[in-house]
Amino acid sequence: MSVALMWEAKAAGGRGGELLAWARAQRLDPAPLRRETFRAPGDRVLVITWWDAAYDAGVPELPAPDAELVSRPVHRWRFERVDDPGTDPARVAHRRDHTL
Repeated sequence: MSVALMWEAKAAGGRGGELLAWARAQRLDPAPLRRETFRAPGDRVLVITWWDAAYDAGVPELPAPDAELVSRPVHRWRFERVDDPGTDPARVAHRRDHTL
């Protein structure tokens, strides 16, 4: 089973670069299977980590930065992977073979 953790924060006015640097410097132990960091207008930073674990597993999460660095509390979400029959590797290979 896979679980993805999403962490999103909005920087205090004009501190988006600092928040991005802070988020990128945070290390998780153990490390996730995959980690991606995004930024968006409005000085928002999003970090998604993927884990080979159950939905409610105790996996490391990014902490909240110092209150002076953010304009509101950090938002956090968990999602569990759902198999999509349209992306099943066997089905994709079958469709590819029949379209040649």
